[in-house]
Amino acid sequence: MKITITHIDTACVLININGFKILTDPTLDKRDKLLPSYVSKPLSFSKKYFNPALTANEIGDVDLVLLSHDHHKDNLDNKGREFIKKVPLVLSTVDAVKRLQQTNVKGLQNWQEFSIDNDRISGLKITAIPALHTTIKRLKPIIGEVIGFMIEWQENPNGGIYISGDTVLFDGIYELAKRFPKIETAILHLGAGAFPYLKKGLRLTMDAAEAVKVTKLLNPEKVIPIHYKGWWHFKESVSSLHDTVTRSEVSDKFIWLESGVETMI
Repeated sequence: MKITITHIDTACVLININGFKILTDPTLDKRDKLLPSYVSKPLSFSKKYFNPALTANEIGDVDLVLLSHDHHKDNLDNKGREFIKKVPLVLSTVDAVKRLQQTNVKGLQNWQEFSIDNDRISGLKITAIPALHTTIKRLKPIIGEVIGFMIEWQENPNGGIYISGDTVLFDGIYELAKRFPKIETAILHLGAGAFPYLKKGLRLTMDAAEAVKVTKLLNPEKVIPIHYKGWWHFKESVSSLHDTVTRSEVSDKFIWLESGVETMI
């Protein structure tokens, strides 16, 4: 079965499984000009420094959107919000359903499964995977709910495709390793997102060291890093990320996507 992935922007990738198209975390706005477009609670802001590799028209119709969360602009922006209005089905958090108020949005609880009948992939099933968008657990109510996803279907004997969502390494990922002992591809949101002026020690996404730990823990056949460049609040440099991964024992598992280029996985 042919499976391809195309990186478009930040955590936005287009996954094509035998013609069934899945888009993740749609961010389709152009780079910021003078003022930052990302403004969130509590007093957090960030600037975007690059344009998406594809426009909404170039992406075309998709069958499904997997939205890790709707309330941060580096995961769903203005054009992304317009895009998801035209998609048959959007899977996201329960809180996203309340905020977006769209009939095509379905909210999932942690570990909840959702089956999708279609004529291209037999037995397609999406499972909501827990995510923790902060290294400081008491801040979770402020930062908000996030989920990751596991994509499975009948003809994937090597395991499914795991999408981490914006998360750090926490006990939910250890539970994931127990529940899903076989994972073919892990798509990890990295960047070491942080707002140091708000709270010292706060980190919102994995850094390279955690990416290596997660890779060793889950032992997927392939790892695809995304969500690691182009925003002010991504505090780990691309060169540092590459260096850490290259020096690790799992460097051969990593696939570095070129934005806008469809890649077979």
